[in-house]
Amino acid sequence: MKNILKAPFIKELGEIADNMYRQGWNERNGGNISVLLDEKEVLPYINKNKIIRDLEFKGEFPSFAGKYFLITGTGKYFKNISKNPEANLGIIRISDDGKNAHLLWGFSDGGTFTSEVAMHLGAHRERLKIDPNHRVVMHAHPTCTVSMTHIHSWDEREFTRSIWSTCTECIVIFPDGIGVLPWMVSSGPEIGRISAEKFKEFRILVWALHGCTVTGTSLDEAFGLLETVEKGATIYNNIWQCENRKSIDDKMLMEICKDFNITPKEGWLNPQ
Repeated sequence: MKNILKAPFIKELGEIADNMYRQGWNERNGGNISVLLDEKEVLPYINKNKIIRDLEFKGEFPSFAGKYFLITGTGKYFKNISKNPEANLGIIRISDDGKNAHLLWGFSDGGTFTSEVAMHLGAHRERLKIDPNHRVVMHAHPTCTVSMTHIHSWDEREFTRSIWSTCTECIVIFPDGIGVLPWMVSSGPEIGRISAEKFKEFRILVWALHGCTVTGTSLDEAFGLLETVEKGATIYNNIWQCENRKSIDDKMLMEICKDFNITPKEGWLNPQ
């Protein structure tokens, strides 16, 4: 077996986690990440028949039977992932009936996966129906995005338009918009179920007064969505009270879409 600590997927997740922690988006044990792995990239590093123990989650995910995920642990700190991946990460394979998971590597201190595992699996399930190249679900507490939910309405169309209007790249990076959920208790089955429904429509989901969850085909793409939303929210928070503030209006946004050959979410712009 190859040394799993040198596996590209382990090293990349550690680097991303370090970056997210430095940004201040994943304080203490805040946030979680999961990556859908191909069997061919996992098997050089682990014995698929050596099950360390079984881990339970709420819900059933039969469509993922036999599938492998790299996932962060509950109560784990992002700042420690790259220092000690084996204690802070786990590789799981979903059981044949989709009702639990076999731990094949990681959580060496006896831990388990993030308490939001059901939300992750639901998000993966729905995004794969839309994009077969989907691989990543990433949750963080980006400061300015959360701050914006304290002062802005939670209407997702208006929330998205406010961020689109801050800088040119926003509508280019996420023309499909941002979903917004009202405040809910985290880690419960209800927020996981509703989030999964939202991911049928959006790649980005803001949980009001809590954080932001994004999806992508790679860790880089997901992180790019997160940092672009946070950039727009930062600008919005800096200017929203300014009397003479400027913004990108709907006509300008349509010009951007035309120039970049992208289609904004239907009905969300009203160009004059």
